Amino acid sequence: MRKLCKAAILVSIGGAVYVCLELLFRGRSHWTMAVLGGVLFLIIGSFNEILPWEMPLLLQAVLGAVVVTMAELAAGILLNRWMGLGIWDYSNMPFNLWGQICLPFSVLWVFLAGIAVVLDDWLRYWLFREERPHYVIF
Repeated sequence: MRKLCKAAILVSIGGAVYVCLELLFRGRSHWTMAVLGGVLFLIIGSFNEILPWEMPLLLQAVLGAVVVTMAELAAGILLNRWMGLGIWDYSNMPFNLWGQICLPFSVLWVFLAGIAVVLDDWLRYWLFREERPHYVIF
C-alpha cells in the first residue's frame, strides 16, 4: 500500500509539473497529458531505483528522452490520429513522423528527462526518506 501511495504522489506531481510546463509554453494542455506526463515521470524516476547510481545522469536523460519519444508516438497515434483529439501536431516541424514526434522535441526531452531524474530523486529523498541523491554526470 505504501508503494502504491508513493507512486500516486509521484505521478500526481509529475503530471502537474508537465501540464504547468505546457500551459506556460503552449498556453494550453489536455487532461491526457497530465496522465502521460505523470506516468512518464514515474518511469524516468525509477531509473535510479533499478539502475545503479553510478549510471551517468546524461545517459539517464538520453534513455528518458527515448522513453518519452516512444510514449509520445504511441499516445499521438492513439489520441491524435485514431481518436482525432488533435492535442498536438508536429507536421510543420523538421524531421517529424506522422506529425506525432519530431527530432527537435526529442532533443528537448533529453533536457527535461534529466530534470525529471533529479526532481524525482530529491522528492524521494525529501518526502519518503530514501537515499540522498548523488550523481555521475558523464
